[in-house]
Amino acid sequence: MFRWGRKRVRRRSRRTSSITKHYQEHKESARKLVLSRLGHFNQHYKLEWKRVAIRNQRRCWGSCSSLKNLNFNYKIQFLPTHLQDYIIVHELCHLTHLHHRREFWDLVAEQIPDYHLHVIELKTISKKGNFVEYVSTSTEIQRFTK
Repeated sequence: MFRWGRKRVRRRSRRTSSITKHYQEHKESARKLVLSRLGHFNQHYKLEWKRVAIRNQRRCWGSCSSLKNLNFNYKIQFLPTHLQDYIIVHELCHLTHLHHRREFWDLVAEQIPDYHLHVIELKTISKKGNFVEYVSTSTEIQRFTK
């Protein structure tokens, strides 16, 4: 009879403790910011959502589920205000349209008319990787819109 040895496999933590600590320290301030801005923009849209969650996501700024749950990256609070507003309006509009067709973008444009510039700026930040230290400049936007 052959006996297999038991090997203890230790899983590596997906996130380092310093990242988790940073998330825990800033989660509530992000929640306050998001709820405040949601309330502001929802005076116009008058939509209803079920739950708002603040998450520590690597690639996503926000999302909206078919169950009307809104999720936001806690790092949203480190972005310039105009980008925070765009992300919040974008997810708010997904409560009505769970797609990115013309109707959706028309709804976004009611509150953020120059949303296409914000999309470009967010892509620029995401490519740089370290968006916490990113400082928005109008010359950088002009460079990408030409």
